[in-house]
Amino acid sequence: MKTNTSALIALALTFAARAFSQQATPVDLNATDTALFLAGLPPSTGSHLAEIAKDPAWQQHAKFFDTAWASLDKNQLSKIRAWDSTYIPDASAGKTPVFYMFSGPDYLYVDAFYPHASTYVLCGIEPVGTIPDVTKIRPGSLPQELQNLQTSLNSVLSFSFFITKDMKNDLQNHELTGTLPIIYIFLARSNKTINEVSFVGIDSSGALHAMDDSTQDRKALTPGVKITFSQPGATEPQTLYYFSTDISDDGIKKSGFLKFCKALAPGNSLVKSASYLMHESYFSTIRNFLLENSTTLIQDDSGIPVAYFTPDKWLVRYFGSYPGPIPIFAKYMQPLLFTTYQKSHPVPLDFGIGYRHYAKQSTLIVSTHKQPPQPEASPSPAATPSGEIPVAHAVSATTPAVDSAAATPAMQ
Repeated sequence: MKTNTSALIALALTFAARAFSQQATPVDLNATDTALFLAGLPPSTGSHLAEIAKDPAWQQHAKFFDTAWASLDKNQLSKIRAWDSTYIPDASAGKTPVFYMFSGPDYLYVDAFYPHASTYVLCGIEPVGTIPDVTKIRPGSLPQELQNLQTSLNSVLSFSFFITKDMKNDLQNHELTGTLPIIYIFLARSNKTINEVSFVGIDSSGALHAMDDSTQDRKALTPGVKITFSQPGATEPQTLYYFSTDISDDGIKKSGFLKFCKALAPGNSLVKSASYLMHESYFSTIRNFLLENSTTLIQDDSGIPVAYFTPDKWLVRYFGSYPGPIPIFAKYMQPLLFTTYQKSHPVPLDFGIGYRHYAKQSTLIVSTHKQPPQPEASPSPAATPSGEIPVAHAVSATTPAVDSAAATPAMQ
C-alpha cells in the first residue's frame, strides 16, 4: 500500500497542535489583535481587523510606530537591557513582583528594567478607561483616533516620560479612552500576547474584587484593570495591574491600595519622572512603603531623596550624572547627591532617563537592601505562589471600567 507522506505529516501536525492548544495558556485573540492594530502591527490572519488595517490612515499609523519604535529601541530600550544584564542581573532576570508608583500607563520602561517579573503593579491618576474596540469607532473617525494615540505617546517616545496634564486631555473626549489603549500598544510592541483582560477594584481591606455593572458600592473600590499576558519562550504568564488612584497620604487613607501591594511584597521597584512628590511630607506613606518593601529600587533623582538610604540598610550605586533638577523643580536640588556624584565619578549612562532625558545629563540610582524585607507570615489578601493576588470572580472584558479618581496633579 502506498503511503501518503504529506497526509501523515499533516495529520501528525494536527494532533500536535491540538495537544499544544490543550496545554498552552489561553489567548484573548480579540484583545491581542486589537493591541497589534493599535500598535501599528498587522493583526493575525483572518482577524476582523485585517480589513480595517487596509485603511490609508492605519497604514500611516503603522509607519509612524515602526519608525518611532526602531529609534526608541536603538537609543533606549536595547541599551537599558544591556545595562540590566551588567549591573542588576539578578533583579532583571528574577520573577519578583515589581511596584512602579507614579507610573501612569508606562509599562514600557518597567518591562525594560524588569522583563521577567511575575506581577507588575502600576498606578497613576489617569483613568483606566474602557476596553478599546476598533470596530465601534464611528465611520470617518479612525484617522483622528489614531492620530490622538500618536500624540498621547509623543512625550514618552521622545523624552521617556508622560506629562500628566497633557495626558488628561489626550485620554478623554475620544472613542479610545483611558490608559488601556496605551498599555495595549506597549504590550504589543514588547512582543507580548494578551491572555485575559478584566476590570478589578480594591476594597478598604486590600482585597481584590472583580468589577462589572452589577458590582455593589463601586465608588468604594479603587478602580483598576488586570491583564495577564505571555512573552515568547516563557513557561508561565505574567500579570499587570494598573490602578487609577491618588497615592498622596490623604488618598491612601481612603483606599486599600497599599494593603493590596503589601500582600505582594517584598518586591523590586522603579520610580522615574515622579515630580519629586516623595520629597514632600504629604507623600511620606508611599515613600515609607517603598523603603520598607523594596529589595532593589531603581530611580532617578525625582524619586526618594538619597538621604533616606542609610548605609546600614542600603547599598547604593550611582550612574550617569547629576546636574540637578530641571528649572521647574529647582527647589528639589539635593546637595548630598551632588557631592556624592562629584566624589564618586559614577559609571556613565548611554541612555537617557527621567526629566533630564539626555544620556549625559541623566541620573540613575540603584539601591539594594542589605537585608531584604521578608513577606508577611499571613498576608491578606493571600498571594499565590507566583505572587499574583486572586480575584473573587471573572469579569467580561467588555465591561466598562470606573473612570474617576481623586488625585494630586503630577508630571510623570
